[in-house]
This record gives sequence, structure tokens and C-alpha cells, in this order.
Amino acid sequence: MIHYHYTDTEMNKILKTLTIIIDTRENVNGHILDYLHAKEIPIKNKALKTGDYSAMIPANPELGIHRDIYLNGCIERKNSIDEITGNLGKDKRTAFENELIRASQNPFTLIVEDKDGYEKILKGNYRSKYDPKALLGSLKTFEARYNFSIVYLDKKFSGNYIYHQFYYMAKEFLKKGAF
Repeated sequence: MIHYHYTDTEMNKILKTLTIIIDTRENVNGHILDYLHAKEIPIKNKALKTGDYSAMIPANPELGIHRDIYLNGCIERKNSIDEITGNLGKDKRTAFENELIRASQNPFTLIVEDKDGYEKILKGNYRSKYDPKALLGSLKTFEARYNFSIVYLDKKFSGNYIYHQFYYMAKEFLKKGAF
């Protein structure tokens, strides 16, 4: 195993090439694409086994990166509390939990594009007839069982969140320098 120690200049050069991978099945994400394009952040469409977003550091042989490095984290995006409650219904719960099981093998975040999402859960302010305490219990149990976090945020910040989640993951990976 080769160990590298990058200067700040080298680190910045590599991080500028960080590429966000978008699952080919992900849709209704124009707001995320708009952010990434506006910031000139490279993107790549690719079928992902888990999650809607991931990232890679492209090969850069002059800096010791001889092949693309795919980060081992992912982000799943849900557009609302209603989408989550829909995934917890009797007919979809098993599929949703299986997705969480697959995702739990790597760092994983679930974004819910609703800045008031947690409050809506507590107040039962969603279309489903799911009991608020049961919904909170299911979500918190899943978080503990499958070691992930749920983040509630305004959709206008989703692109920023996705990019920075992977940017700092990549930065820490590069600081370790063993690859």
C-alpha cells in the first residue's frame, strides 16, 4: 500500500475534480442539478445499487491516483414526509427496509426535502393515517438499527448538502492517503 501526503494545493486540485454520481433512476432533481451546474461541479449518471447520490475522485496519475476512487457513502433523497410514509405502508415497508439494509454497509444519509419534516411527524401533519408516535418510532428504530441519519432540509439546499457531504468525505479520505 502506498501512502501519500498531499499539500494543500494538491488537495485542492484533487477536490476540484470531485464528481457527484447521480443514480440513473433519480428524477425530479432539477433543483439539485441546477446547483451542481451553477457551481461547475462535475456529475456522472450511473446506476447505483443503493442511494440516489454518491461520489468519486477521478484518476489523477500525476498525484498518485491511478484509477477512479469511488467513495463508499451514499445519500438517499425523499421529497417529502408523505413519500416516507408511503414507503412505510404494508406493501412497501419490506422493500424500503431492504434498501436500508443494503445502504447500512456504508456511510448513509437520508435527506427529506422538508425543513419542517420533523415537526410534521410529531404533529401528524401528513396525508397518511400513520400514527405520529409509531412513525417516529419506526424512523428512529431504523436509524439506530441501520446506522444512518435523517436530515430534514429545504429542497433549495439539497444540492449544497449533497456536494458538501461528499466533499468532506473525500477530503478525509485523501488526508489518510493510503490507497
